[in-house]
Amino acid sequence: MNRVLFVLAVAGVLALPRFASADEGMWLFNDFPSAKLKAKYGFEPDQKWLDHVRLSSVRLAEGCSGSIVSPDGLVMTNHHCAHSCIEQLSSAKKDYVASGFLAKAVADEVKCPEIEINQLVEIVNVTERIVAATKGLEDAKYNQAQKGEMSKIEKECATSDQLRCDVVTLYHGGQYHLYKYRRFQDVRLVFAPEFAIAFFGGDPDNFEFPRYDLDVSFLRIYEGGKPAKTTDFLPWAKEGLKEGDLAFVSGHPGGTNRLTPTSQLELERDVTLPRRLQYAYELKGILDQFGLESPEKKRISNALLFFVENGIKARKGRLNALLDKPFFGTLVTREQQLRAKVDADPKLKALYAGAWPAVAQAVDRFRPMRDRYDFLEVGRGFNSDLFGIARMLVRLSAEIEKPNEKRLREYADSNLPKVKMEILSPAPIYDELELTRLSFALSKLREELGPDDALVKQVLGKESPRELAARLLKGSKLKDVKVRKALLDGGAKAVAASTDPFVVLARELDPQARELRKKYEDEVEGPLKKNNELIAKANFAAYGTSTYPDATFTLRMTYGTVKGWTRQDGTVVKPLTDFAGAFARETGSEPFKLPDSWTKAKAKLDLATPFDVATDDDIIGGNSGSPIINRNGEAAGVIFDGNIDSLAGDYGFDETVNRAVGVHSAALIEALDKIYGAKRIVEELKGK
Repeated sequence: MNRVLFVLAVAGVLALPRFASADEGMWLFNDFPSAKLKAKYGFEPDQKWLDHVRLSSVRLAEGCSGSIVSPDGLVMTNHHCAHSCIEQLSSAKKDYVASGFLAKAVADEVKCPEIEINQLVEIVNVTERIVAATKGLEDAKYNQAQKGEMSKIEKECATSDQLRCDVVTLYHGGQYHLYKYRRFQDVRLVFAPEFAIAFFGGDPDNFEFPRYDLDVSFLRIYEGGKPAKTTDFLPWAKEGLKEGDLAFVSGHPGGTNRLTPTSQLELERDVTLPRRLQYAYELKGILDQFGLESPEKKRISNALLFFVENGIKARKGRLNALLDKPFFGTLVTREQQLRAKVDADPKLKALYAGAWPAVAQAVDRFRPMRDRYDFLEVGRGFNSDLFGIARMLVRLSAEIEKPNEKRLREYADSNLPKVKMEILSPAPIYDELELTRLSFALSKLREELGPDDALVKQVLGKESPRELAARLLKGSKLKDVKVRKALLDGGAKAVAASTDPFVVLARELDPQARELRKKYEDEVEGPLKKNNELIAKANFAAYGTSTYPDATFTLRMTYGTVKGWTRQDGTVVKPLTDFAGAFARETGSEPFKLPDSWTKAKAKLDLATPFDVATDDDIIGGNSGSPIINRNGEAAGVIFDGNIDSLAGDYGFDETVNRAVGVHSAALIEALDKIYGAKRIVEELKGK
């Protein structure tokens, strides 16, 4: 990584004037810098254009983005965003992950068991209401009042199950906005290519460029059993993107820490990321071995292994950035500059100077409880689909009897449709994979907390982790959706009477987990929220409100151009690849083996067709599946990755090397038409 340039870019995150020209920023749709864009590129999107893009953009509740690309509810996203659906619809006899999927007619489109899609239809600033509800309160009382008021606002907004309403915290509490979504839970798979081309190059090419991936899937949203009629959608680009072209990305970046106090980043650097990486590396090794035992075991563990490997590479990138002393020193300097401005003004000092020490104290309180919180409340010690379902049933049955504003946030009324969808999902659960995952998780629970820990003794007793996992699986009936529905419908009485071993375990652990969660929320989360809000206000006072908030998995717009870069070794990286490059890169062995469908169609293909594209748009995890949009408001491609330099984008952006990577619109049409014979989709995309 070009560390000198990267450090300078990070120093400009707080909107220092000399960095104003950088194409940086995950901008709110209701605060988009149109004038700044016009000054640099001569294009000023009006409100109509912004509304069109906002309503054409969607969020997959599983952590990805997408876009509506036809008036009949066709949604474009990544293969890896729909991977769980593709795997859940597969079987030992028909593996759609390996072979791909094509619905030749609407009647052949198959419902995804767990995918929910959200379309943002309205944004309302509710800052005054949240501030009024929390005025004069500190720590635990502040946190409780804030969450209660959020739940009230959300309930007032969500007047039906077809609506989802979320109060979003922006600028670390400087502002609060209500996001009102149209909710779609009938989502069907239309097309997915083979995994071999969706992830061509595999882990070696992940977060790299040049790339040759057709990482795309097409889904369709349904209403009333029929394809949804969508008046707002992105028409297909009439001309493909070329080097230098203006390119927008509209999506849902998952989370950044560009305005996070350094005491929190130190915990991330010293504890959280190293521990998560160790856990993930060990799980990857177990899954690798599991997949070698049989083709069927490889099939059923493929999706999980993919996400584990992807997470490892992403976390390594973030950790390496925080471990870089010059880079981290710049983060410290940035914070010190803001604190100096606060200290220089007696009024600001009285209001905000105590916020940074308070954040550091909250972080110190979290350190000794972090592992127990991670393994018990977060659930890392019970990594199992069946345990997750059991915990949801136990908690939902208790939370539903409370007033909405008194519940755990994930069980507020606005979230219940998604919770119930997950509980009643017909997705297959495989005993062998559950046994492997749960045995590993229980082993890690014992390893991290120690064999003499009271919780470990309570959970394991005299059994080994694998013996306990096997007993739980053998005795459970939760794989049967009818059993889950009976417990869901029966409520607290049915859950309390259940003898299912997973429900019994979740029930026994819940009091301790809740107690630990309350301690965390009162002593850590509450003070962090309150004092980060004060720091945000200090930042506003010092620098104004012209900058963008950290990402929060809510809809944002970025802009940039189709652009290559120069590596540290002097290598110039071009921003476009083509089909010829994919065939040249093939070795015949995984992960550089093209599917048979591609080799058979090679003679029909225009090998000069652009394949993947790099832009200098500012993206992060969660942007997967985001549309690449040209200035005409047309779909010009789909984001699926970033380069290796973009991994540090959690903490800052360097336009000289950070790149977003997507599939070019021309590649999608060429492949759909000439390789897959998906003429129905091509005609729908082209509006024929």
